[in-house]
Amino acid sequence: MISRMLSFVTLTALVTGCASHPPGNTDGSNVLYRFNGKSLDGFYTFLKDRGRDNDPKKVFTVSDGMIHVTGAEWGGITTHDEYENYHLIAEFKWGPTTHAPREDKARDCGILLHSTGDDGAYGGMWLYSIECQMIEGGTGDVLVVGDKSDAFAVTCPVADEKQGSSHLFKPGGKPVTIHGGRINWWGRDPAWQDVKDFRGARDIEKPVGEWNRLECICDGATITIKLNGKVVNFCSDSKPSRGKIQVQSEGAEVFFRRFELKSLES
Repeated sequence: MISRMLSFVTLTALVTGCASHPPGNTDGSNVLYRFNGKSLDGFYTFLKDRGRDNDPKKVFTVSDGMIHVTGAEWGGITTHDEYENYHLIAEFKWGPTTHAPREDKARDCGILLHSTGDDGAYGGMWLYSIECQMIEGGTGDVLVVGDKSDAFAVTCPVADEKQGSSHLFKPGGKPVTIHGGRINWWGRDPAWQDVKDFRGARDIEKPVGEWNRLECICDGATITIKLNGKVVNFCSDSKPSRGKIQVQSEGAEVFFRRFELKSLES
């Protein structure tokens, strides 16, 4: 653990990625899962008030080689299999469309890591998990989407002062453990507002309609998050450190042209 923290704090080394029980769709290399550009093979849908594999409004589809999430209903797509020790690479861009009750709010989505338990356990929508947030101005925030118990937690180095009710990630800061809520990425604007098209002074995320590269590197109980090549957040002692992966639908249109898991184990 000490060596991992040292390598993180100096930001001189980053891990690559790994998982177990791959859902096919591999190429014989260290790729455990790769979106094939044609279908949602490897995932199932789960929507609030509809349940599993019931998506009559086509919230989740594949077209033009991309996963298209309309955001029209709340829920997600979930991997059939569980993963650990992996490097997730997702290339995404926001679409123009938003939906009530967030039609005037910041575009919102997220990738839920280490998802466990029952479908819909959290708010009737998602499994309990550790979230890599995707939201305008806040992509890279880490949230604990759990039941507030010791079974779900992350520990992150943070700044001395909070941003509102949330801690702010700071390399070399004092470690703080949370069982709910969020750890903001280091550059989140202190004047952030939940409004559509929000842009912060230090935002790394590209403008709406342009492609972003989001990476979640899960090495044992550590999670390193990179956005467009820059480390934006880091957590140790993640509980759990293994599980399914979910992609959310939360009122905003989003496209993924790449969704890939690479193994950390060679």
